Amino acid sequence: MQKLPFSDFLDHYSKTLQELFSKNRNIVDTSVNRGVPGLVMRDILACKPLSVFIPEEYEGRGIQTHECLKVLEVSSYYSLPLSLMVGINGALFLQPLSIYGQESKKQAVYHDFINKRNMGGLMITEPEYGSDALHMQTHYTENDGKYAIKGVKHWAGLTGWADYWLLTARKQDDKGNLARDIDFFVHNKNDGGIEVQEVFNNLGLYMLPYGRNHINTQVDSDSRLEPKTTGVKMMLDILHRSRMQFPGMAMGFIKRNLDEAIKHCTERFVGGKSLINYDQVQERLSKIQSAFTTCSAMCAYTSRNASMEQDLARWDLQANTIKTLITDYMQETAQSLLQLVGAKGYKQEHVAGKGTIDSRPFQIFEGSNDILYQQITESVVKKMRKAKTTNLFAFLKEHELSSDAAGMLKEKLDFSIDYNLSQRKLVELGKALSRVFSMGFVINLGENGFRSDLIQNALEHLGQEVDTLITSYAGIKELAVITDYKDESSWERYL
Repeated sequence: MQKLPFSDFLDHYSKTLQELFSKNRNIVDTSVNRGVPGLVMRDILACKPLSVFIPEEYEGRGIQTHECLKVLEVSSYYSLPLSLMVGINGALFLQPLSIYGQESKKQAVYHDFINKRNMGGLMITEPEYGSDALHMQTHYTENDGKYAIKGVKHWAGLTGWADYWLLTARKQDDKGNLARDIDFFVHNKNDGGIEVQEVFNNLGLYMLPYGRNHINTQVDSDSRLEPKTTGVKMMLDILHRSRMQFPGMAMGFIKRNLDEAIKHCTERFVGGKSLINYDQVQERLSKIQSAFTTCSAMCAYTSRNASMEQDLARWDLQANTIKTLITDYMQETAQSLLQLVGAKGYKQEHVAGKGTIDSRPFQIFEGSNDILYQQITESVVKKMRKAKTTNLFAFLKEHELSSDAAGMLKEKLDFSIDYNLSQRKLVELGKALSRVFSMGFVINLGENGFRSDLIQNALEHLGQEVDTLITSYAGIKELAVITDYKDESSWERYL
């Protein structure tokens, strides 16, 4: 079957979403029911957006990274929850299957996705083991060529809805001890054994059902993903690849915020002139536009570097930089749009209100940003220790991600750091480093012909953020919480 040119494929998908979300806005976006109306989902999947995550030999479009990102972008322009739904299916199920899945399983699963419009997700998180995934308690035993899996998972997007799952578990030996490594298994809903114990009343992202799942199932031997080395490295490759595709979901969302903000501020008059003529409004709009350019640069970087052939297990610095900064920008641009729009934006059905709520969990799932910022600094410190240097500028001017940007920031970065930093300093410095590395992405985008005024605007904003964050990092005091604060702390006693 001949593939439709990608531009035509994307145009058809975009027009379909535009029509669906203008016609069904209240049904899809403000319903307290989790999920999507069947007829709406039917029309979305009829465009086969998930085909970009499926190899050509299985009737897909071939998993070209830029195509995956553009589908995510178009989805998020009209609906951030829809883009997340596509991202879960693509980055957390279909792509891992293409790299690590066994041939017999690929044929069956891809056939169902293409011809039956099936969907799939990933279960890692457990009630007692969120960010501490390596200590998950879901376990499996192998008997007669089958794997018996038992445990509890929660906060898996598409709970009770997905046709397929990737289940993560640790091997249990005869004495009940769990292995350190992690394995992945493909589960078909026809296998049974996954019981939804509770559907969560999630604050936003209404289109995606979340919940608590009890697992007591058995899958065939060809369901196990085959790691190239270890299961932990396979998990890192999967998570890093997903994090590096976050700019796809962010791109359409930020562009929508920018378009809505410019339109509102141009048409809204206060004090005899349009909002766009006020200096503070210009500052907010300029920052949203900077986020748009930075996100564009990240999309370009991921498209060039994160092909399916590239093992991303060791790409923690790139993946964590991209995920943290762009999800922070998603929330910041949503907050700015809400501030600019004012009271009417504080309606559940308004794009500003929805965006503020729906973008917030992006800073938490797939690695809390506080933790990932800490890991960015830890990674840099580890490399500095190996290079036997303590001067941050000396290190960054030689590093591939920051060599282009470091010279612009020498005055701020030219200082020595202690290898043993407190956690709060690790986090704050990580925030600054993510901006430095992102300046490198933006510079590279400019060198490839992106319009210079947008590039300059983004570099100015990123530079200001680095300046502020380094000042904050240097001034951090080790203040502690006073847990027994209630004694002698009722203000009315001291009137």
